[in-house]
Amino acid sequence: MFKRFNPEEHVSGHSNVKSSVQRGIKARLVELYPPIESIIEDLLPKKPPLTMGRCSVGAHIQVICKGHVPLFFKDRDNIYPHLKVLQMYPGMIQTVRVDRGAIPFVLDGANIMCPGLTSAGGDLPDGLEEGDIVAVHAEGKKHPLAVGKMLMSSEEIRSSNRGHGIQVLHHLTDGLWYVNHID
Repeated sequence: MFKRFNPEEHVSGHSNVKSSVQRGIKARLVELYPPIESIIEDLLPKKPPLTMGRCSVGAHIQVICKGHVPLFFKDRDNIYPHLKVLQMYPGMIQTVRVDRGAIPFVLDGANIMCPGLTSAGGDLPDGLEEGDIVAVHAEGKKHPLAVGKMLMSSEEIRSSNRGHGIQVLHHLTDGLWYVNHID
């Protein structure tokens, strides 16, 4: 999604978020990611106000920033954490692990294939449903390398073991990863 993202070209404008909208964003984050409830005030304090940048990368993509530093991005339906937020607050969302063979492909922005999750180096927890947001870790690494959306449930991935299992939304080395400040 952000493979060729450049804030100078793809952010068409940003504006301060009203406090009522900010409360709505916080409530939606707690609803989507229950473990975030204990840290939501640290992560999104009242001051400085949140800003939201409108992106022309995809349909209705917005980047939520605190002091112009990206923390989350959203589309019409969901709010997704930036990888730097996941590194600061591990355990915020469900995690899966891909084997070593998948790492270069994921870093290039490819979706994650089912065999990369079910092989010896992969780990796929039970109970994940289609549409769940997950942090993708690599075999032998501490921090996540991507944020993705489940395209199948974990049971379907195990039973079919073919095709795309996770859509990669944001990964290390994409354009959003390198953005430290959005004006």
